[in-house]
Parts: sequence; structure tokens; C-alpha cells
Amino acid sequence: MELSELTVHSFANLLGSDAPAPGGGSAAALAGSLGAALSAMVSALTLGRKKYEEYQELAQAGFDKASALKEALLEAMERDTAVFNDFSAALGMPRATPEEKAARSAAMQKALALCIESPLHMMELSFDAMKLTQELLGKTNANALSDLGVAALMLGTAVQGAWLNVLINLGSLKDEAAAAAYRTKGEELLNDTLNLSRDVYEKVVRAL
Repeated sequence: MELSELTVHSFANLLGSDAPAPGGGSAAALAGSLGAALSAMVSALTLGRKKYEEYQELAQAGFDKASALKEALLEAMERDTAVFNDFSAALGMPRATPEEKAARSAAMQKALALCIESPLHMMELSFDAMKLTQELLGKTNANALSDLGVAALMLGTAVQGAWLNVLINLGSLKDEAAAAAYRTKGEELLNDTLNLSRDVYEKVVRAL
């Protein structure tokens, strides 16, 4: 059964068990999915409201995009656990001979790259959702303003959590050029998303 098909209680119990996966990466992706879902909800609560007639096109586009990002982040949650399991399998490969050691090392490096790319993808998705949340601010149902603030917080947390999962794997990657490129990309996504998250949250607080 996929993680997204578990009940909230079952997922929390699995996360809190001694199973190494799902872990922080999957939790970060789930946080991002919840943030996107909140933006979808705020858009849905704006649709069909005469008071927001001038923003109906934005609300529909916001709902569609946020819903798609919600699903993409749930898929990223599944992917994160899958790539960790691939790395664990590579780690358990035999290493009795030089040939086996070389094969194990190559498999581990390939799996490590995927373990970095997976949370980076989460960061990209969460950044897209954060840009959408900012765009919706002030143009959607005011009764759900606090929900946009929570969306911003969840998406900021998702990016920070995913970044930690990038960092923990970067140090073991032997390809220094690739590691540097991953770091540059991740830092940019981190800073851009957190700046937007703080901006939206502060504006929401001032407006409440």
C-alpha cells in the first residue's frame, strides 16, 4: 500500500516506528502537499462568490494548479521512500571482491544522486506552490485568509525539510561538480521560497 493511501493515524504510527522509511523527506513532501491543498481550498471557497467576481479566473486557475501540485507532492512523498529503499539495497550489496566493491560503490553513488534529486524536486514543487499562494493573497475569500497563512508556513517547512535531506546526502557524493550544482540549486530554492513564505505570513498576520 502506498503511503498516501494510509490513514493519518497509520501514517503517523509508521513514521514514528523504527522503520527508516518513511522519514523526514516524506514528511516534508506531505507538508508541501498540505500547503498546496490549503491554497486549493481557498481558491475553491472563492469560486462562485459574487464578491470576488473579478478574480474568478484566477481562483479557477489557482484551484487547478494547487490541486495538481498537491498530487505531485504526494507522488514525491512516495518517490522519496522508494529512492531511500534503493540506496539501502545498494548498501547491502556484497563487497567480498574488488569487482563487488566497485559495483557496490557505483550503485551507491547512483542511488545517492537520486536521494538528492528527490528532495530537490520537492523543493521545486513547493516553490511553485508558494508562488501561487502569494499570487492568491488579497484576491481570494477573506474568510479563509488565515488558511493562506498556514499554507505559506507548510510550504516553507516543506522546503526546509527537503533541503536537510539534500544536505545529508551531498557530503557522500563523489562527483564534486554535481554536488556543487545541486547545492547551488537547492540554496536558491530555499532562499526564494522562505522569502515568499515570510512575506505572505507577515501580510496575513497584519491583515487579521
